[in-house]
Formats: sequence, C-alpha cells, structure tokens
Amino acid sequence: MPDARKKKKIENRDAKYEMQDTGYETIAILDFGSQYGQLIARRVREHNVYSRICRADITVERLHSLDPRGLILSGGPASVRDKNAPKCDEKIFELGVPILGICYGMQLGCQILGAEVVAAEAREYGRRKLSIVDKSDLFANMPNSTTVWASHGDQVGQLGDDFLKLATTETCPYAAVRHSKKKFFGVQFHVEVSHTPKGPLILKNFLYNICSCRGDWKMSDFVTETTEAIRKRVGSATVICGLSGGVDSSVVASLVHKAIGNQLVCIFVDNGLLRKNEGEEVVSTFRDHFHIDLRIVDWSKQFLTALAGVTEPQKKRRIIGAEFIEAFKSEASKISNAKFLAQGTLYPDVIESGSKDDSLSANIKLHHNVGGLPAELGFELIEPLRDLFKDEVRVVGEYLGLPEDIVWRHPFPGPGLAVRIIGEVTPERLRILRAADEILIDEIKSAGLYRKISQALAVLIPVLTVGVMGDERSYENVIAIRAVETPDFMTADFSQIPFDVLGLISSRIINEVRGVNRVVYDISSKPPATIEWE
Repeated sequence: MPDARKKKKIENRDAKYEMQDTGYETIAILDFGSQYGQLIARRVREHNVYSRICRADITVERLHSLDPRGLILSGGPASVRDKNAPKCDEKIFELGVPILGICYGMQLGCQILGAEVVAAEAREYGRRKLSIVDKSDLFANMPNSTTVWASHGDQVGQLGDDFLKLATTETCPYAAVRHSKKKFFGVQFHVEVSHTPKGPLILKNFLYNICSCRGDWKMSDFVTETTEAIRKRVGSATVICGLSGGVDSSVVASLVHKAIGNQLVCIFVDNGLLRKNEGEEVVSTFRDHFHIDLRIVDWSKQFLTALAGVTEPQKKRRIIGAEFIEAFKSEASKISNAKFLAQGTLYPDVIESGSKDDSLSANIKLHHNVGGLPAELGFELIEPLRDLFKDEVRVVGEYLGLPEDIVWRHPFPGPGLAVRIIGEVTPERLRILRAADEILIDEIKSAGLYRKISQALAVLIPVLTVGVMGDERSYENVIAIRAVETPDFMTADFSQIPFDVLGLISSRIINEVRGVNRVVYDISSKPPATIEWE
C-alpha cells in the first residue's frame, strides 16, 4: 500500500479515538476491547482528572504528543497467549510515565516486561477476597483485605526478578504487582466497577500518589474555556445549531449562545415523530425564555411520506436522517453568513458508532449526529461536548442555568417515535404511541421515579392480541414499557418499578388509549438487549 494511502487509513482508523487537545492533564486509556473501557474513563474523571480513550495500538509518538500524566491499559476479552491477541506499542514502557494495567492490561504489561502468563488452574469470576501484602503506593490507606471483582481465565504464573508482589487472592498468587524498575502496576481485577468497593481509592492512589495529578478537570473551567474557544474560532460569523429539545442539543445551544449571543441561530425540525407537545415546549424554553433566534421547520408530511411502507429499522433511520438533512438545508440556506454548525455529539456517540477498520469495537447503532451533516453544506463543525459523558453534560447544563426538566430529561432518539414503533410508521400508530408514552412519563413522575430511572419509554408492538373489552372479544395492539437504570448508557439494568405503579400505568393505557388491550414490561438488561427496541 502506498505510504499516503496507508497513512490515511491509519488516520481514519484512529479518528474515533483521537480528540482535540484540551490543555488539561490527561490520563490515556488504551482500549483492548473491554466492556468497561468507558467506565474506566468516567471513574478517572470523577477524580477531577481528564481522561481519553485511545486505540490499543496507538503509536508511542501519538501518545507522546498527548503529554499524558499516566496510562491505563484496559481489560479485554482476548487472551494474551493467543497468536492474534491485541497488543500495544512496547515503547510505551519507555515513556517514563506510570502505567496501570487492569486484568488483560496487567497480563499484557507483565508479559512484555518478562513475566509468564498462563491459563489459571482456577478461573476467577465475580467477587473475590483480596489480601494486600504491600500498602506503600497503589494500596496506600487500604485495609489488609478487601473485596474485588474478578473476571479472568489467565493469570501471571511466574513473575521474574523485576516484579514485586502487592496482593493475592486464594487462587491468584499475583493479583496485584508492580515492576521494580519501570513505573508499571498491574491488578488482576476491575477497580472501575462498583463491585470493587475500594476501587475508587486504588484509582485515586494511582492518579495522585503515583501520577502526581493535580485534579484540574472542573466543569466551571470547562465552560469558561470552551466559550472563549468558540468565541475566538467563530469571530463575526453565524453558527447554526440543530435543536431537538434533548439535553445534548440544549446544552450545546446554551453554551454557544453564552459564547456568541445573537450570532447563534437554532433550527428545530418538526419531523412528525415527536412526543406530545414537544415542539411547544422547545419554543417556550428557547425562544421565550432564553430569547434565542429559533427557526421552526415543519417537515412532518415529508417524513411520514418517505416512511410509508418501510419496516426495516436501519432503513427507517437512514430515511429519517436524509429527510432531516433536506429539512435542515431548506432553512439553513436562508441564514446569511452561516459558517459553522454546532452539534451535541458526546464521547459515547463517538466511541459506540465505531468504524469498519476498528477490530476492537462494534458499530452498535447509527448516529446521524456523528460526523455531521454532508460536507456539501459547507459548514465547519463545532462539537463542544465531544469529550464529555452524559452526566458531565448535565452538570454543564445546570451550570448554564437550563431548566431542570431539560437537564434531567430522559434521552430521546434522533429518529423519534419511529424507532419505538415496530414495523411501519403510520399516523394512527403514532397517535397510539404518543398517548401511551404521555401516560408512562406522567405516572413515573407522579411516583417520584423520574430522576431515579435513567430512561423510560413506551414501544408499540402492532401485533393484535385477543382481549375482552365491554363484554366483547377485542383484537388490539400491545404496548411494551421499558425503563432502565444506568450510569453511562453503555450497560443497563431494568428498573424495578413497584408493581402498583406498573399496574396503574397499564390500567391507564388500556383504558385511555384506544387501540391497546395489553401492556407488558421489558425486564431485559443491556447487554444482551439494547435500550431501544429498534
């Protein structure tokens, strides 16, 4: 492959991991495909230290340009003993910065530095008792024993002369180690999960005692520096923001408005797939309260026409994305001096959307906000939240003074109710789902559960089931209720809504929504299920 093409392929492969330079002290996390990779990043940030996720095979030159205070090697599903196991650039151990290896990351680091990794005689999965034998650095201020969460079939068998043992479990003699000459530490358990109660302290010891971090990652500083950066970049030009009413786009709009005031123009596209009264609420908040220049485009007829007869979920998403672009273009062309487009892309969007060349993570869903509108529109992208997680975005929203109803609004998909209707989207099905959805949200708010639940939604399953209504047999639709609790939306457990609340929701939907005679509750977790049904 010619050098130019090879370089371009590598740049495209790394694009979803590589963020802009933030200026904050940074911990770089090398991603070996761990299901907890994003959780590690969030846990680091909870200690007021900025973190970013990088490809496992990022070059040492790229890492050096980030000027990291330390590195974390994540866990992963592979075995370091496999021929094609993911590796890292071995030169990272020459950077001179502390490195923490977690599970697979420990095994890989130990292997590179001369230790032997073998198949464990007794695999460890779940809670284990950790006995600490050295409390000088990584385990400072720790008790002599603690509970940890393990998940591994391999372990270090022989350390060699250059390693020191820090902790053990009953079946793992080297559950935590450090190198005597390199700044490498390894733990054969997951410090980032809640099942390791002292995990936050172990991570804090690594960040502050070992990496000498200052802890300068604060949302107030982020807002000040981001608004100043937007102001300098935009100059006298106009910025367009596609406003949906969700927390992400709302925070972006408020952040950009704080930076440039009336140079911001927001476009709200009514796609006919919104929740009940959603359009009116957006107008009330942003035009009436914040006095932002808001343009409303009613494109509902075009969306529903294009969706007629379409049942395949990803095709629905693509159609909605294409129609959104046409609606957006129709209004954007009327705005003079518009050079920038602001979007609410978040860090999980960037990572989860994946890329074909990325062998470590899968493309889980299509995001029509990742990558921006087509290049032919001629806009430069502004994505001020691109490095943030959802909980961090909410903190920014609160700091900017957004109403609580917006800051804590449950996520709502870009394609709207179209992906909460199984099969074809029709006006009648939208009527049914809107009414059921309104009852669901109303009742969980009345029960004081809205803030406890991360996301709640109703799904219309247009399968006619038999029922008895008014002493007559009926054949009507099914509504599925979905409610989950999650810290990061990468994994989720179903919410244990009290039966009396579920009973009230079901009774109201069946009695008040014509066309429904059965309500079911989805008790699957993510994974293996996703939060949305389509």
